[in-house]
Amino acid sequence: MEDKGELSSAFKISTITILTAITAIFTIAVRIPVAPTRGYINLGDVAIYFSAITFGPLSALISGGLGTALADIFSGYSQWAPISFAVHGLQGFMIGIIVRLLLKEKSNPVNSFITWALAFAAGTIIMAGGYLLAEYFMVGLGAALTELPGNIIQNAAGIFGGVPLTLAIKKAYPPVVNFRW
Repeated sequence: MEDKGELSSAFKISTITILTAITAIFTIAVRIPVAPTRGYINLGDVAIYFSAITFGPLSALISGGLGTALADIFSGYSQWAPISFAVHGLQGFMIGIIVRLLLKEKSNPVNSFITWALAFAAGTIIMAGGYLLAEYFMVGLGAALTELPGNIIQNAAGIFGGVPLTLAIKKAYPPVVNFRW
C-alpha cells in the first residue's frame, strides 16, 4: 500500500496536468487575432482564474503559464510562448495568493467583492501590463497599445467566467475545497 504522501503528490501532479490541458484548450478554442501585435485575445484567463481560485497559487502558476505557452506553440504563435508562460503563470499565482489570503469559506459578500476586485486588479495589471511591456519591445508602443483594451477585456472574461465556474464546481462537488495547495 502506498503512503498518503505519494498519493497526494500523484493527485497534485495529475490535477495540474489536467488544469494545464484545460487552460490550453480554453486558450485555443476562441482566438481573436490582433494584427498589429501578431498576438490574439482568448478565453484562457477563465481557466487561470478557475485554477487560482479553486486549487490555489501553485496550481495556477504552473497550469496558467504552461497551458497558455503550449497553446501558443500549438497555434503557431511560438514567439509568444515564453511571454505567456511568465505573464499568465505570475497572473495565476497572484490571483491565487490574493484569494487564499483574503477569502474565507464563510466570507461575507463585502469581503468577497473586495477579494474579487483585488484579484481582478492584480490579474489585469500583471497580464495586460506584462503583454504591454513585451509588445513594446517586440512591435513598438503604438501596436502594443492596440491590444491593451482586448487584454483587459480578456482578463474581465477570466473573472466573470472563472468565479461562476468555481462556484458551480464547489456546489456540484463540495470536497474540492480541500484540494488547494
